[in-house]
Amino acid sequence: MKFPRNARIFRGQLDVTSFATVFFLLVLLLMLASLVTYTPGVRVELPEAGDLPGTDKPTVKVCLTKDGRIYFEQQPIEEEDLKARLQQAVKSAPEPLTLLVLMDREVTYESWLRLTLLAREAGISDSLLATLPRAITAPGLPSAP
Repeated sequence: MKFPRNARIFRGQLDVTSFATVFFLLVLLLMLASLVTYTPGVRVELPEAGDLPGTDKPTVKVCLTKDGRIYFEQQPIEEEDLKARLQQAVKSAPEPLTLLVLMDREVTYESWLRLTLLAREAGISDSLLATLPRAITAPGLPSAP
């Protein structure tokens, strides 16, 4: 069986302006999309530190933001509710817990101290601050302070 073919080879001139218009629209959309990109969550800038010891105990993470908000299990929480939740965590844990504080570098010492004392009242005696590792420098260059 033979099928009729109507396809012919294009022998005219291509109009480049239509391709250029589509290309520039794509570039414009990509640039705008990079400006509007939304990253969910709370931005916390952890301080950098060198070789600090960690812990082998189970941890409970609490986040302190620079505007004074407290987050526990990735949800905003008030201090009274946090104390009750920490007490529940201490009761359900088989061994002593360590409080791991994810604290923005602009948080005051008083806020951290208030959180640590709240954890002590709940039954958590150890507290550690989460930090970022220092950037690796190239061999032969002085390390960052």
